[in-house]
Amino acid sequence: MVLSLLDLAALAFFFFSWVGYSLFAKRRAKTTHCLSSILCSLRIDWFTTVMHKDNQVADASLIGNVERTVTFFASSTILVLAGVITVLAHADEVVFVLDKLPLTPHTSAIMVQFQLAVLALIFIYAFFKFTWSIRQFGFVSVLLGASVEYHQDNKPEEERDRFARHAAKVLDQSGHEYNKGLRTYYFALAYLSWFLHPLALIASSAAVVIVLYRREYRSRVLRELLATKGFVPGKKS
Repeated sequence: MVLSLLDLAALAFFFFSWVGYSLFAKRRAKTTHCLSSILCSLRIDWFTTVMHKDNQVADASLIGNVERTVTFFASSTILVLAGVITVLAHADEVVFVLDKLPLTPHTSAIMVQFQLAVLALIFIYAFFKFTWSIRQFGFVSVLLGASVEYHQDNKPEEERDRFARHAAKVLDQSGHEYNKGLRTYYFALAYLSWFLHPLALIASSAAVVIVLYRREYRSRVLRELLATKGFVPGKKS
């Protein structure tokens, strides 16, 4: 199997969009207000409050709710992988269906198998991100249980603040891994358009980048979250 120049260009643009946006978002979050930065600040506030509470049942429940959501996506990813592998064994039937679609270039079973194999790798990556996020939320639960000691033993405020910041950082990392898994789903949906046409893959990859950027840097929910801290959209002061 030899990929055409258009297929190679489309696949390269897809991964460039995915990796490029991930690196861009990571660097820009350090200088510009976004969902990632404001949630990090709110998580620090959350754990700072936890350090002065006698009862963390409600907090544990909140962590558990998020963990169950991530677990749902991890389980769903396994089902998606099973479906992709099943279709991989019936590539000839997929080629027959694709040839019946209008404006879809002729393809081969080997090409479809290659596309499905890459799709399987994408969802394997998503599975690892979701399961790592689940483990980190488990670490947060341990830290939440350990925080009781700081309140009962009347630890100095400096020790409480240090514990709260590090615990919030673990929670923040858990959220980042969850976000990477969700981002993988967004780009996996864009990748499906490659089965129709390489140009469709380029267009859908660009569309996903635009959607992600607007949600993380220009969304209404971001403005409301920033308002809770008295911030305004734009560069950090």
